[in-house]
Amino acid sequence: MEITPLVQIIIFLAAALLLVPLGKRFGIPTVLGYLVTGTILGPSVLNIAHDTEQIAHLAEYGVIMLMFLIGLELRPQRLWELRQSILLMGSLQMLISGIVLTLAIWLVFSWQFNTSVVIGFALALSSTAFVLQLLRDRDQLATSYGQQTFSILLFQDIAAMVLLALIPVLAGNIFIENQGGAHHGIAYFAAVIASFSGLFLFSRYILRPFFRFVAKSAATELLTAVALFIVLGVAVLMEAIGLSTTLGAFLTGVLLADSEFRHELEASIQPFKGLLLGLFFMTVGMGVSLHVIVEHPLLIVFGTLALMMIKIVCVAGIALYRKSSALNSLRLGVALSQGGEFAFVVFAVAASEGMISQAMTSPLTLIVTLSMILTPIFFWVLDHWIEPILSKNDTPQAFDELPKHDQHIIVAGFGRFGQILTRIAHLHRIPFTAIDNNIDHIDFMRRFGGHVYYGDATVPEILQSAGVDTAKLFVIAVDDVEDSLYIARHLRLHHPSLNILARARDRRHVYQLRELGVEHVWRETVHSALSMSEQMLNSLGYEPERSRNHVANFAHYDEKLIRQQQANYNVNPQKMRTAYDSMMQDLQNLFENDEFVHREQMQKIEKHQPIKDEMSGSLNDGEDSNNSATQHLEDQSDKNSSHHDMR
Repeated sequence: MEITPLVQIIIFLAAALLLVPLGKRFGIPTVLGYLVTGTILGPSVLNIAHDTEQIAHLAEYGVIMLMFLIGLELRPQRLWELRQSILLMGSLQMLISGIVLTLAIWLVFSWQFNTSVVIGFALALSSTAFVLQLLRDRDQLATSYGQQTFSILLFQDIAAMVLLALIPVLAGNIFIENQGGAHHGIAYFAAVIASFSGLFLFSRYILRPFFRFVAKSAATELLTAVALFIVLGVAVLMEAIGLSTTLGAFLTGVLLADSEFRHELEASIQPFKGLLLGLFFMTVGMGVSLHVIVEHPLLIVFGTLALMMIKIVCVAGIALYRKSSALNSLRLGVALSQGGEFAFVVFAVAASEGMISQAMTSPLTLIVTLSMILTPIFFWVLDHWIEPILSKNDTPQAFDELPKHDQHIIVAGFGRFGQILTRIAHLHRIPFTAIDNNIDHIDFMRRFGGHVYYGDATVPEILQSAGVDTAKLFVIAVDDVEDSLYIARHLRLHHPSLNILARARDRRHVYQLRELGVEHVWRETVHSALSMSEQMLNSLGYEPERSRNHVANFAHYDEKLIRQQQANYNVNPQKMRTAYDSMMQDLQNLFENDEFVHREQMQKIEKHQPIKDEMSGSLNDGEDSNNSATQHLEDQSDKNSSHHDMR
């Protein structure tokens, strides 16, 4: 029976669903699980999938989406914060590692120098997908060395594009036309510049207005369709004109990095990227030819170890030169010690240009793959053998301290409530990320340079891409009650230590939020109503000090009453009345409890005695009256609470 590509994909998914979670239970990283799964399914073991060319072509879109998401991370502010790590450490790592590997290959194998340059710098690249997933699994992506690793990987992704463009030049095919009709070398650079200019105009004057048009339709599924349209459309366009699809996706991501739709794009692409990237690594695993290990065991084993040790020494040496601790330098070196997925792309392009043969490609591919497999093992050795020795001399702060720019706040909802919060945060230079699904709010704020992004805060992927893992504070300021409760429930479940401030519509909303564990809750109209009440008393002749005391006593009493009624608001959900009846009952209970004025005062008012005279006593008398009022309110509250329980 012939196995169709669809059946092969089903087999791949079934094997991944079984083997990857099983590997996670034994501490095997997710990406490594995909590699092992592909090796088992490949021709070297079970040989289930005979023709993987079509699947590999589909899986390449995982890398394309990865590069698009990396481009989205390269917003100007982020680049400026990481400028030293990206430009200095990234360039030093690529130059030193690439030169050392080039010389080693040229001296050991006596290949042509231009071929050695391509292979050496291709091996200097590390796996962005593999390393980021590995650091995320180890919960070390936000550490100081994790941020340095991320910065170097960003530079490597840019350098990979340059290397791909330089291959035709190194091959001597500057003006030669390939089979697809595309020109390389100088023509390639010209096409890249023209494509960048076209993508810039397209993203600025067509794509963003179109995204706003779709967003106003309130059809959330269309937003995912737009995200896929952007990535796939650019990939097809780049392929049609003979340019790198990954380069096009990367450039598009960079151009949209400062867009208000960045978080929405990330959340829409992330699930597809994860699955397709997993499929990509499975196809890489299927390319592992175990017979090559049998035929050339010393070449493969020593080649893999030599590659990893050279990169560890180079990267760790650069980190030590930059005054990093010995432990963090080794962590950085191990994290970047493996070859990357772009090495496979470089090898394929170099083979198409006639620079390397298939006999050279097979062992090189196997060396890169085995270096990925060995990276978690190197980390295990570092954690269990080397770190206990070095940690005695290194201070733990150098590893555990989080970057200051990650200590930001996230505001979900940018209406009249959230705008005040973000304005105050902006005045105090507090970094914040505001998320709202009202395109008019976003257009208004972005005219003044605000960091407001389009997205639905109830989507976990949106919160993840907004940086909820590293946020110091989360403010729930959305208008919809159900959305507010959903966000609070998600944050309490997945981020229990995160400090949350929440806006509530009414008393019932307060009860529900506090039942979810949100302690700091503000009713949206209560403070303005209290302020108006104070002005009302002043207008009726009460002294300002006395008015403030009365309003403060009421606020204290009302807060106490909310806490007393918290346990009783939803005792019997089955017999709850309609929302209107419930609201009217709450209002009636409030009026029954709000005996705010002493009976003696009420009697004086009925006898038409001036309020001003009643309040013109000494300050001490006023304080005694306030204390008496407070005691009366508490007694009345206890009495009414008991009465409410009896009812």
